[in-house]
Amino acid sequence: MKVVLIVLDSVGIGHAPDASAYGDEGAATLPHIGEAVGGLVLPTLQALGLGNIPALIPGSPAIPGIAPHRQPLAHYGVMIEKSQGKDTVTGHWEIVGLELIPGFHLFPPGPPSFPDELVRQFEERTGRGILGNKAASGTGIIDACGAQHMQEKKWIVYTSADSVFQIAAHEEVIPLPELYRACEIARELCDAYRVGRVIARPFIGQPGAFQRTENRRDYAFKPSEPTVLEKLTAAGHAVYAVGKIEDIVAHRGITESNHTGNNRDSQKAVEAFMKKPGDGLIFANFIDFDMIYGHRRDPQGYADSLKQTDDWLAGFIPTLAQDDVLILTADHGNDPTWKGTDHTRETVPLLLYRPGQTGISLGVRNGYYDVAQSIATLFGIDPMTRGVSFIS
Repeated sequence: MKVVLIVLDSVGIGHAPDASAYGDEGAATLPHIGEAVGGLVLPTLQALGLGNIPALIPGSPAIPGIAPHRQPLAHYGVMIEKSQGKDTVTGHWEIVGLELIPGFHLFPPGPPSFPDELVRQFEERTGRGILGNKAASGTGIIDACGAQHMQEKKWIVYTSADSVFQIAAHEEVIPLPELYRACEIARELCDAYRVGRVIARPFIGQPGAFQRTENRRDYAFKPSEPTVLEKLTAAGHAVYAVGKIEDIVAHRGITESNHTGNNRDSQKAVEAFMKKPGDGLIFANFIDFDMIYGHRRDPQGYADSLKQTDDWLAGFIPTLAQDDVLILTADHGNDPTWKGTDHTRETVPLLLYRPGQTGISLGVRNGYYDVAQSIATLFGIDPMTRGVSFIS
């Protein structure tokens, strides 16, 4: 048996009950993309039951173009995050069984955003000064500071509405190994502040035409308790990580990984891990929705990327064996029609496909960690401390 867990990064389905506390009441990633492009065309996801999900929460907007299916192929539900925050690490950690209350530390927008002592230690230990030191979009701050960075060879450091310390550097100015080493130093320094992630943001090009590369790396705060991934590997089951998963879980509970940088490569990696002998969990993050289209507020690009994944699913699903399981969900929202460029606090879809079964409603799940509990049930390991399994 292979269990394939795919996180469609940022594919939220409507604002969460507590969205007003985050300034996100009214955000709805999938419904608003559908409105912006004149209706989504996702026949595979529609057949699985994506269009059946909004009705589970009264008042949630429908997804234009994705009508409910009379006999969905997958079990369908909607999940409400219990942890505090709307960032990648928080969402993924809850999916693998953890809960963050209180949430990670958030830096002020600034400038300056970072405490003087943190900046002083970072500059001393890396041997370089910094530029930026404020909340900003990644592409925006590279455009604003890139030329000066190339001249002065200082780090570009910035934060966002998430708990992040991000370091940008031109690959031809500061070599990647040095950037990664600086991130390791920052990770150590940021632990005292309980920062969710340190992120390496390398880029190339010339002023006016900078481009970020796929050599990004994430350095996550270490979980304080075992995840379902660690419990699986301890019980002798393989865990295969695709995309940034290994970074998000601090490289714990992983048998083998393929650190892909885009959806197409991630899809190929999932297919390759499916050919591995024996059972196991394949845990993948499809990053393009969030990184390329959500943060850059591009509804059409987001819709096109959803269609590409829908087409891939149409070919992938028939390859599943009778005892395989496919779980599709998301970690947060990133409504490309919403204000700003940050994530949005939303509920997320849940689709569970098992060959030969007709889908039924899984209802409203209070906690993403129901996924971890269900994976524990599927593999027959000891239950997690949180969550209710949706596997009978």
